[in-house]
Amino acid sequence: MKIISVNDIAEYDGEEVSIQGWVYKRTGKGKLAFLLVRDGSGFVQCVAFNGDLSEELFETISHIPQESSVVITGTVRADKRAPGLPGGYEIGISAFSVIQAANEDYPMALKEHGADFALDNRHFWIRMPSQWAILRIRATVISAIREWLDTNGYILMDTPILTPAAAEGTTTLFETEYFDEGKAYLAQTGQLYNEANIFAFGKVYCFGPTFRAEKSKTRRHLTEFWMVEPEVAFCDLDQLMEIEEQFVTHIVKRVLKERRVELESLGRDLSALEQVDVPFPRISYDKAVEMIKEIQAETEDPEEKALLDIEWGMDFGARHETVLTKKFDKPLFVYGYPTQVKAFYMEPMPGRPEACKSVDLLAPEGYGEITGGSERMSDPDLLLQRIHEHGLPEESFKWYLQLRQFGSVPHSGFGMGVERTVAWLCGTDHIRETIPFPRTIKRVYP
Repeated sequence: MKIISVNDIAEYDGEEVSIQGWVYKRTGKGKLAFLLVRDGSGFVQCVAFNGDLSEELFETISHIPQESSVVITGTVRADKRAPGLPGGYEIGISAFSVIQAANEDYPMALKEHGADFALDNRHFWIRMPSQWAILRIRATVISAIREWLDTNGYILMDTPILTPAAAEGTTTLFETEYFDEGKAYLAQTGQLYNEANIFAFGKVYCFGPTFRAEKSKTRRHLTEFWMVEPEVAFCDLDQLMEIEEQFVTHIVKRVLKERRVELESLGRDLSALEQVDVPFPRISYDKAVEMIKEIQAETEDPEEKALLDIEWGMDFGARHETVLTKKFDKPLFVYGYPTQVKAFYMEPMPGRPEACKSVDLLAPEGYGEITGGSERMSDPDLLLQRIHEHGLPEESFKWYLQLRQFGSVPHSGFGMGVERTVAWLCGTDHIRETIPFPRTIKRVYP
């Protein structure tokens, strides 16, 4: 019998097929037994009728424990009422075999579970339809990222995970002893190495795990996450924003095209995502501060007023970003942040050393920064000054300074956190649901 994937079931209406999978849910009604079965590609309802099967087989189906692995053969029938993902089809069971009958005490039984319990059992939680849908969308986001970069002239360059010094701040480093060389650190970014790569290849990107020892408990933060970082030679800040908006738009459109069923199963408002298209609005940090102050002045809630407190020179908090993006129906570029709140390598604004050529892309609906980038500093003397100001070891950055002495050009790049992007696209409340096994300041298990 032909073994099919549930995702392709619409192609086999009226045919007898087999599926291999696991019993997600079992219900019964007299002479009927209903199984919701998942096979990795989707969920489908399978129906057993007592009159079509032996008494013994019907009893087996009627009492099969949740998460038992099974092979089911039967005829595909179109039925708009049939639950599942993608749904609309069911299988009338004609043959049924058990590969393994699961234990009866399955930890993630179909009832309410607290967040800590669900995270302790993350190896089972990912089997739930909501988590399955989010992680399928994540896979498509990653595929779309690679597709756009690979077809637009970017070359993948793998950058080190172990580095000799900080790239974005010494307070958020995980350190380890490195043989006789002293301390090494888990990479916060591959960007500095990609700045070397562009002088050989022009347009490059790295894509891999990134580590931040940031003691944050917000719904936007993980200590280990995946980041893609494109870097481009002969590129200024304005050109960088054009690249970013094309890149993000491609990702959103690909997800809408290929993962609409999964998004709908999560209850996502697709109309919000369908508005994402180039160009994105752009405002300066100066203008953003003015807007936040205006919103604060109109706010009557004292607690909200306090959260919106801002002065020029401060970085934005989550609430600042949320109220800003509510004014727009697309992702929003904010550029020209204060030099003091950004990394040491960012080019200053002409005539304004207190501001730098930086840009953050803020997602709508309160999901905050999804990309952060800048035009990189080209002057070796100013770069050395910044390294000293940030208390970084000059010797560790000797090679980085040399990039400005042998063929330096204006160049720019950005980083995109996969998990924040997936959280925005899925409309999920917490970033920990957007990676198979999240790592936070309180969690390194399982």
